[in-house]
Amino acid sequence: MNYLAFVILALVGGVFLAAQGGFNTQLGVLLNNPLLASAVAYIVSTTFALGAVLVSVNEYPSLNEIRSIPAYLWFTGALLSLIGITLYYYTIPKLGISTMISLGLCGQLIFSVIAGHFGWFNLPVEPADFKRILGVIIMITGILLINSK
Repeated sequence: MNYLAFVILALVGGVFLAAQGGFNTQLGVLLNNPLLASAVAYIVSTTFALGAVLVSVNEYPSLNEIRSIPAYLWFTGALLSLIGITLYYYTIPKLGISTMISLGLCGQLIFSVIAGHFGWFNLPVEPADFKRILGVIIMITGILLINSK
């Protein structure tokens, strides 16, 4: 796949994340509990993911490969996802979807530039050079404009 295809996939993924936030926020409001909406979303997502795995995976990891994975990797990402998504569902009805998504994106962007600069999570190093920092500043300016009344 070429770079443009990955860019398009990333944009579509962003649209889907924003849309799921809207749908699942409605579910949380109707259930009177954003954490319950998160649980429902994760249960249904797990069902879909398991179905996709059964249809698409040709070779599963060996027991030794599974045992070699550090314990924290089995739980930390899921816990952070649960907290992040629940915070989305809790704050969208109070702030509005564009405000919440723009602020959430701002947090993601700032964290990702820092994590990329230091190569955290065993990912490639992406130095926080002048252009990246300027991009973050411009993005924050855009977020301020989106959220100005």
